[in-house]
Amino acid sequence: MSIWLVIAAANGFLAVAAGAFGAHGLQGRLDAHALAIFETGARYQMYHALAIGLAAVAPRSSLSQLACALFLAGIILFSGSLYLLALTGLRALGFVTPIGGVAFLAGWAALAFAAAR
Repeated sequence: MSIWLVIAAANGFLAVAAGAFGAHGLQGRLDAHALAIFETGARYQMYHALAIGLAAVAPRSSLSQLACALFLAGIILFSGSLYLLALTGLRALGFVTPIGGVAFLAGWAALAFAAAR
């Protein structure tokens, strides 16, 4: 089994847990804006957990492996910064979020190139 498939499954699990925590554990503790930020992090973590799974079952190539790594970097930077921003209110974390978004975009491009080969 591919380690990337394990990472995909772990991130899917964590995304569901984060979504449930946001919906049930943070309700009433965060304002609506912070809760929406947290939920965006969970949603994008799930999308890209699935993307890692897709890239993991694609024919193995350096580009599909790169796509997995970029998706994981995006989860850490994009979703992670949104989780921390929502929980702490530190606006400086907002500067990290676009870097994660670029990693997501680069991951999709790498996966597209891998599929086109």
